[in-house]
Amino acid sequence: MTADDSFGRLDDDDYPAYTMGRAAEMLGTTQGFLRAIGEARLITPLRSAGGHRRYSRYQLRIAARARELVDQGTPIEAACRITILEDQLEEAQRINAEYRRAAKASNPPAAA
Repeated sequence: MTADDSFGRLDDDDYPAYTMGRAAEMLGTTQGFLRAIGEARLITPLRSAGGHRRYSRYQLRIAARARELVDQGTPIEAACRITILEDQLEEAQRINAEYRRAAKASNPPAAA
């Protein structure tokens, strides 16, 4: 991989750029919390060649939402399930909006 390839990944939400320690620091939480949401299968961090967990910006956003819910008193398993459902709904709404735009573009309104 060249330096140019590495710089191109800086904007990639799915690139696993953050170590567990850095991710926990960014979220203001513990590494144990990250392990717990991993065990609950909210996020599955990628592993480096040395076996260390690595997190993407997308995964950190998901983890941050779960942390908000836990901080409000929601049990971690429920927080993870809610976060998963919210993420699925957001994706479905995005896809639906794309379909609507495509349909509108292929069926322009008839001229009067």
